[in-house]
Amino acid sequence: MKEFTINEFMPLINGYKKSRIILSAWELDIFTIVENTDGTKDKIFKMLKTDERATQILLDVLTSLGLLVKKENSYFNTAFSKKYLVKSSKEYLSGLGHSGNLWNLWSGLTRVVKEGKPNTANEINERDEEWLSNFIEAMHYRAQKQAPETIHLLDLSNVNSVLDIGGGSGIFSMAFVDANSKIKSTVFDLPNVIPLTKKYIKQEGYTNSIKTKAGDYTKDDIGTGYDLIFLSAIIHSNSYKTNEQLVKKCYKALNKGGQIVISDFILSSNRLEPYYAAEFAVNMLVATAEGNTYTEEEISNWFEDAGFKNTNKIDLPTKGAMMIAYNS
Repeated sequence: MKEFTINEFMPLINGYKKSRIILSAWELDIFTIVENTDGTKDKIFKMLKTDERATQILLDVLTSLGLLVKKENSYFNTAFSKKYLVKSSKEYLSGLGHSGNLWNLWSGLTRVVKEGKPNTANEINERDEEWLSNFIEAMHYRAQKQAPETIHLLDLSNVNSVLDIGGGSGIFSMAFVDANSKIKSTVFDLPNVIPLTKKYIKQEGYTNSIKTKAGDYTKDDIGTGYDLIFLSAIIHSNSYKTNEQLVKKCYKALNKGGQIVISDFILSSNRLEPYYAAEFAVNMLVATAEGNTYTEEEISNWFEDAGFKNTNKIDLPTKGAMMIAYNS
């Protein structure tokens, strides 16, 4: 294992500073305001309604970072900021609000490790509307490119009905329908999520091919008669036992020969690699009561205990992998 030098270590310690600068600028909507003015700092101050001295310092450091351009007393967006940080842009990073929420959770990590309790008292079905909207938007944005690439790797030749558990915005269900027009998909999610799901489905034009079902997959009936059950970014929110029980529920809900697909960050058997999966376990530590990232062996055990056969793993083009098994 490579040893750190002090010059490599200290940037890790100080990395939070750039993140906080950018998140605060996004939360204040500075880039949109800059775009909608002639860039003069007085007009920016007036629209922001913030402290002038503090705002001047923030504008200057954003310029130093390369996210703004300064000309005398005026500030302008860079091409990157114009594309990703201005609200009117089609590629606006609207999901950064969720990153801000995570900031607050991660700041309590020391206490979480001491007490073993998450840095939030509320489950997703108890979160406020703003938090939930930010979360679903972040997941939708992240999956817009990932979903088609992921679904393309699956054999859908005998798939007519899909259950998308915890499907959020329905972005993966949309990818299933795009990959095979005969498929009808059902997004199963919590009652407070489903209104957002319906909004995205209508907005993207999938009302005839994607249905919704409200419920809690740990307690409620998920239905039957599915050819494929898809769980993307679901198991990491749950305990080992909850996932074990959920996989058994999926087995019973599938048609004979149907397949279960788990897409997630999957750890090596020693739980050390890849790094992003080990790091994401910390995210689950601060954000959930019993969440974690799991190994290939653990997922295979769930499949075997439920009765599934022919388990295989497919690495994704982006981070993560899919574990697939069949109801024989």
